[in-house]
Amino acid sequence: MLGSRAARRLNVVVRHLSRPSVGTIIAHLTSEALSPANFHPQQFQYTLDNNVLSLEQRKFYEENGFLVIKNLVSDADIECFRKEFERICRQEVKPLGLMIMKDVTIAKTEHAVNEKVVTKLQDFQEDRELFRYCTIPEILKYVECFTGPNIMAMHTMLINKPPDSGKKTSRHPMHQDLHYFPFRPSNTIVCAWTAMEHIDRNNGCLVVLPGTHKSTLKPHDYPQWEGGVNILFHGIQDYDKNSARVHLVMEKGDTVFFHPLLIHGSGQNRTQGFRKAISCHFASADCHYIDVKGTSQEKIEKEVVLLAKKMYGIENVSMKDIWRIRGRLVKGERTNL
Repeated sequence: MLGSRAARRLNVVVRHLSRPSVGTIIAHLTSEALSPANFHPQQFQYTLDNNVLSLEQRKFYEENGFLVIKNLVSDADIECFRKEFERICRQEVKPLGLMIMKDVTIAKTEHAVNEKVVTKLQDFQEDRELFRYCTIPEILKYVECFTGPNIMAMHTMLINKPPDSGKKTSRHPMHQDLHYFPFRPSNTIVCAWTAMEHIDRNNGCLVVLPGTHKSTLKPHDYPQWEGGVNILFHGIQDYDKNSARVHLVMEKGDTVFFHPLLIHGSGQNRTQGFRKAISCHFASADCHYIDVKGTSQEKIEKEVVLLAKKMYGIENVSMKDIWRIRGRLVKGERTNL
């Protein structure tokens, strides 16, 4: 028999699975927008016909698997997200389902929840202010170029990379985000990742391997780092370390959109400040779930299910169930996911 807490969770899940969309988002033309009639669909695998991306932007994403749009999110919005992050760190608000992650080495000496130890807020879909990021029209008009009109916000994060403790644990190993997702097809999934301040190699910017989105999902596991690895920070074990790398230097408000198979990671934060970014993985609501048992994703499924049991007391769930709970419709219809 379900306990009262579990029953409340179930009611929340049911309520969210039937939640309506936030309304229609009207796309606006960019300076180099082309008419859909000028596109040749057979040339493109990773972008959809629309009047938002220029031909040059489409070709760049098709070839490289990522696209940076400058100054997409306003300073005012970013300041609101920063203040909400600080409120959560002070425990003034405690959103349902939010996972507060700490650096593996700093947490050993700092036990209180504060900005110094929090590396990431994951699953902020129940926080009205932070989730507003996922509904910003300027974000969604680009997301639709990859997902189509029925858009689900599936995975939300506010990342607060702290000054490195000296153990290099502020690094994020090279990985593919699809490793964490039990839904397909990959080409209708995209991440929007927005810098909340100036980000460069000194404070641990994103590093990407252009073109790796054209490959397949590779096996992941925890890297064997002497200083330790943060929870759920899996990495690819056998990628070509001599591959060309691009370090994404970004200003506040710049947003990078990238494919879930693109190999990427980030370096350590060598500064005394914090490197903040906010992101969401979006997927077409027309995507379908897959069974990851017997695949390279089986290990991450077991870890996520155990974590859900430990943190929230949720029993007898699959990774698919967990993602259905996380997902939120932000445009169009919830057709499948």
